[in-house]
Amino acid sequence: MRQELDLELVSLTKRYGATVAVDAISYHFQAGTYACLLGPSGCGKSSTLRMIAGHETVSDGSITLGGRDISGLPPAKRGTAMMFQNYALFPHLTVRDNVAFSLRMQGVDTATRHARADEMLELVDMNALADRLPAQLSGGQQQRAALARALITKPDVLLLDEPLSALDPFLRIRMRAELKKLQRELGITFVHVTHGQDEALALADEIVVMNNAIIEQAGKTRAVFDAPQTAFVARFLGSHNVVSMPGGLIAIRSDALEIKPTAEAKLPGTITNIEYQGTHVALTATVPGDQEVTALLSDKDFFGSPKDLGEAIGLDWKAEAEHALVG
Repeated sequence: MRQELDLELVSLTKRYGATVAVDAISYHFQAGTYACLLGPSGCGKSSTLRMIAGHETVSDGSITLGGRDISGLPPAKRGTAMMFQNYALFPHLTVRDNVAFSLRMQGVDTATRHARADEMLELVDMNALADRLPAQLSGGQQQRAALARALITKPDVLLLDEPLSALDPFLRIRMRAELKKLQRELGITFVHVTHGQDEALALADEIVVMNNAIIEQAGKTRAVFDAPQTAFVARFLGSHNVVSMPGGLIAIRSDALEIKPTAEAKLPGTITNIEYQGTHVALTATVPGDQEVTALLSDKDFFGSPKDLGEAIGLDWKAEAEHALVG
């Protein structure tokens, strides 16, 4: 039976000369969690992942797994495995030999390592392609092979560095479901780096939103999405409007905005864009202070009372739909 081991970052810092890439971040990942490190390019998320993996040295602070400090250990001794963004499959090896490569480096005999590789390939539904070379695989198949190779070492934590970025949009959505299913079946911690908000919301039990080398906000995915604490988090997660009101900055979800006559609404606005999105219509308006807000209306609501560009409208929302922000 697998021992459940929590992963913890304690004042973790990474410096490259005078540049601080990760600035004393702390976070506790519960064992068996699917967590996403989310943020824009250059925020420190990939450096954090590489420090957990052992591919970057820790400048200050520590990384513990099951209470054991792994900060100074080589990658193979940590209990972690990493799946790289470009999959990094050896082009001259078959899929089976790619998956078995780390066992080969450990001196495991051919029959044993091939048997283990076949187990992993069955887990990711790739055993029928075990004798192919990477060039003979689709992008999704290469990803499955890379996953099997990472999992063959039986890690306690699987680290994924933007694993879906090379896939087309339709395959990306399909592979999201497969990653989540695999994580649930294995019961191990996945830490997944992405700059895609939809990806993080679809996959993660917990999200860690990073910006400028620090954690802006972290916690259960739905809790962070429903109640962003800063303007950055509200804007980066999407589907929120950040509006300056007399009492300060607030966030309002786009789907919580209602269109009313101007006299009955909290904000007057002028429609600047109307975008049909199938089941919804995104209506963007300029409001006082030269701010832009977007209301997401059902197609039934919008076409039941159509609006035009340049039309004056009122924007309203229920009190519980707004959240006060810091900065």
